Amino acid sequence: MATITLKRTEQKMPLVGFGLWKVNKETCADTVYNAIKAGYCLFDAAADYGNEKQAGEGLRRALQEGIVKREDIFITSKLWNTFHAQEHVKKVTRMQLEHWGIDYFDLFLIHFPISLKYVDPNHRYPAEWMGDDGKVHLEKVPMHETWKAMEELVDDGLRQEHWIEYAKYEPQVLQIELHPYLTQEPLVDLCKRWGIAVTAYSSFGPQSYLELGMGKTAPSLLDHSIIGAIASAHGKST
Repeated sequence: MATITLKRTEQKMPLVGFGLWKVNKETCADTVYNAIKAGYCLFDAAADYGNEKQAGEGLRRALQEGIVKREDIFITSKLWNTFHAQEHVKKVTRMQLEHWGIDYFDLFLIHFPISLKYVDPNHRYPAEWMGDDGKVHLEKVPMHETWKAMEELVDDGLRQEHWIEYAKYEPQVLQIELHPYLTQEPLVDLCKRWGIAVTAYSSFGPQSYLELGMGKTAPSLLDHSIIGAIASAHGKST
């Protein structure tokens, strides 16, 4: 599979990945296992998706059968908003690794640059956006505190990849919504200048949001005349 080379560690990150958002628990293990058999090497996960244990089961099956080795697979996960305080970062990261059944993440992202009030995983996990009262409770945790705690994960070998001016380890990857309806040129150009790789989520555009009751007014990119013309010119499907 084609890869890009990350700036700091020179690690090879696959250009195409399998996103685990909205993959339900009942099918997740089989989905990951079959995706590996089909050739996927990068899996994009998160605590907020609520299926990391099941994803780990699928990975473990593929490893046990010798289909791949751990070093062949690139696992991305994410720190949820309720765990931004320094005292929570390492603990929840270890818990997520245990759910996967692995020793390290190849890439560990801050899911959103928004800090929420801490929710003990024993009370509710995933914590999601709302508190018990159905409201959003913000927490005043500065981003540099969270980033410092994330850097400690690197030093401990729990995370292999990684603000620019104060960072010991500069960010290596920014994951953003990116597709022909939302091209974000200024942000992409900034990442190019800083040598930060960009991962596109919801790269099929509105298709990702239909079941959430969103994006229904925009034509599907898979049926768009411009996309169809480009695909035809290259002998590809939309």
